[in-house]
Amino acid sequence: MSIEGIDEVTYGVEDMAAARNFWDDWGLHQLIDQADRLDYETLNGSTVRVRPLDAPGLPAPIEPGSTMREVVWGVDQASDLEALARCPGVSVIAGAHGRECVATDPNGLAIRFRLSRKRPVRVRGALTNNWGAPNRINTPTPVYDRADPIELGHVVFFTDKLQACEDFYVSLGFIVSDRYPGRAVFLRCSADGGHHDLFLLQVPGGKPGLNHLAFAVRDIHEVFGGGLHISRCGWETQLGPGRHPISSAYFWYVKNPCGGLAEYNADEDQLDEHWQSRDFTPSNEAFAEWAIEGGIDGNTRRQRDVNAPPQGRFGTERRT
Repeated sequence: MSIEGIDEVTYGVEDMAAARNFWDDWGLHQLIDQADRLDYETLNGSTVRVRPLDAPGLPAPIEPGSTMREVVWGVDQASDLEALARCPGVSVIAGAHGRECVATDPNGLAIRFRLSRKRPVRVRGALTNNWGAPNRINTPTPVYDRADPIELGHVVFFTDKLQACEDFYVSLGFIVSDRYPGRAVFLRCSADGGHHDLFLLQVPGGKPGLNHLAFAVRDIHEVFGGGLHISRCGWETQLGPGRHPISSAYFWYVKNPCGGLAEYNADEDQLDEHWQSRDFTPSNEAFAEWAIEGGIDGNTRRQRDVNAPPQGRFGTERRT
């Protein structure tokens, strides 16, 4: 069975205008713009759908207010759908483009599986000049004015049923990459792929809910460019830029009016069938090797609430 990753997500939101402004600023490509329907896509065709909170036909929410209502996972071929249809708790429906498999996970979240509609893209991140192995000769790295996300990278949910959720997704073919035993689990769709497509987090006394949706971009430079642009647009950074030591990924988290956070993400570890999952103890050091609380101001290019360098001077110039 080959699950390719996230094909589509659907949000139910309280403020459609704020959602429109956010995704336009975020860098997604608008497909449909109607009063009661917004559809966007990334470069490879991964789709973000936005509907009013009370839109007919929306799956039930797992938490009050604006939040994600459904995750659609793409598969490679029809035989994958046939295999999924045999899994406990999975039903088959006639979708708009053929057969689909549907289920509700133990967290109460609606999920679907369909033949992936993502398309190949030819984009590359900047090469790095590591010591002893220069890969970029006579070529400066790019500076991005904003981000142009490539795909929906991963999604993270809070849960109060961690083990049941892990068991459910493993039964569908997901693979455990790493764990915080009893607190959280990183899951990837297939043996060969990025470190995680789904992260489930159980906090003491916590309830089901959305934590964030991550968007893969080309490289660390696009993480910075996207974050600085979204800051200039007036959206609030929760944390970032920073780096996760567990997945090696660079991140920038922004508060999302559709619910939870949105993340720019790059340079994630790639795993295969030889990877052995690890156990970690929750800590600030395990979560982030380094991170900037509240982000960098897009205009001053300095940490928020820090004075900008003097006009016309180098930022490192000693004042006399």
